[in-house]
Amino acid sequence: MRVVWNSRFRRAFKKLIKKNPELQNRITRVLILLAEDPLTPSLKSHKLTGNLSNLWSCSVTYDCRIIFILTQDEDAEEAIIILVDIGSHDEVY
Repeated sequence: MRVVWNSRFRRAFKKLIKKNPELQNRITRVLILLAEDPLTPSLKSHKLTGNLSNLWSCSVTYDCRIIFILTQDEDAEEAIIILVDIGSHDEVY
């Protein structure tokens, strides 16, 4: 499964790591798990509703979430995870 970082995610990630450098290893482990299987129970991945209904969320820590899009590359017949945002529950929802 291919993981793509969009520019918004990249900016939010850099900002988050600057404030909380201790989160970097945890986020890296979550991204590896996400690439292997986005529905791994430990990630608590779930589809969002309302205005965010085409997005998914998974947990990094109790208050840190990664928002992503789960899609399919028709040409390569490969699943793609597009990372959209990362931050606290209140920041990303």
